[in-house]
Amino acid sequence: MAARVPDPESDPDQSRPPVDAARQGLTVYLVPMRRRHLRSVLRIEGLVYPRPWSLSLFLSELALRSTRVYTVARAEGVVVGYSGLMLTGPDAHVTTIAVDPAWHRHGIGTRLLANMAHQALERGARHLTLEVRVTNTPAQSLYRKFGFHPAGVRKNYYIETNEDALVMWADDIDTSDYANRLTALEAAVPGATIIEQVAP
Repeated sequence: MAARVPDPESDPDQSRPPVDAARQGLTVYLVPMRRRHLRSVLRIEGLVYPRPWSLSLFLSELALRSTRVYTVARAEGVVVGYSGLMLTGPDAHVTTIAVDPAWHRHGIGTRLLANMAHQALERGARHLTLEVRVTNTPAQSLYRKFGFHPAGVRKNYYIETNEDALVMWADDIDTSDYANRLTALEAAVPGATIIEQVAP
């Protein structure tokens, strides 16, 4: 399973104003991804990935309930981002994470990544891993905040551009030090995050 991890938080349009004050108190709901969310998910896919996943691929991933965790982020009544996690013993692999470009700089990616860490821990994982484009330094900066460090390079991993992938790992996520890191990252996100175990 090839992970596709774009820049889930940065704003490519540097002229864009700071986060809208009206959204400072934003409430974001993180809910299990269901089929009814896929129209919105596919719309975001088309915005952020040069080779979007198909409906059938998402459906096949959602069917693997014992080894996959897919989540959508909803705010102001719409899907604004999503993430996927593959579990293999003590390791949890981020398969995808994306945020609607219109919702960058609102902490959506941070919330999704923190939730994936919690989900991995609840399922017995001790380490997180992902791949990211070697040129995507803004995303790498976010992942470093979560304790990810470079562990290798996969040559020509992204076949649409022949770009290399940087493999990153966050080790020992089951420690108190990592729990403190997550708490600090979550506390720094404005507004509220509500995690729902069943889709509304």
